[in-house]
Amino acid sequence: MRRLALIISVCVALDQITKSWAVSALDDGRTIDIVWTLRFALGFNSGIAFSQAQGLGQWVGVIAIVAVIFLIRNMMTAHHPLMSYGLAGIVAGAIGNLADRVFRGDGWLRGKVVDFIDFQWFPVFNVADSCITLGAIAVIVGLFVEQSSARKDAQAS
Repeated sequence: MRRLALIISVCVALDQITKSWAVSALDDGRTIDIVWTLRFALGFNSGIAFSQAQGLGQWVGVIAIVAVIFLIRNMMTAHHPLMSYGLAGIVAGAIGNLADRVFRGDGWLRGKVVDFIDFQWFPVFNVADSCITLGAIAVIVGLFVEQSSARKDAQAS
């Protein structure tokens, strides 16, 4: 449990530190070219993934709060470590983006999520989004590992 809490804490801190940097360093439309098409360019999202459902941030925030509670409960009872770590990544990303909705606006859940990692051919995203994506991949792999183990156990008996 401590390891999962540490993972969540480090991911949320990294997300919030990088977003604070982006807001201060990339204001006034400044971009920083990194390599190939990767650049840092500031954007704000009041909706959900890939800038869908703009203006529904309050509803997204409420759903995220419920999801975090549900995911933490499942993280604690997961049977495979990969599932626990994947759920921890998803929780960390959800908390990071939820923090933007709570603290980067002019009212309860009226904030916009800060996005700044821009490949120019993919939607702009942030560290929290990366944690969610990597966490989801880990959960999917964990499901396959659990299913494979269960199949082997069934064949052995």
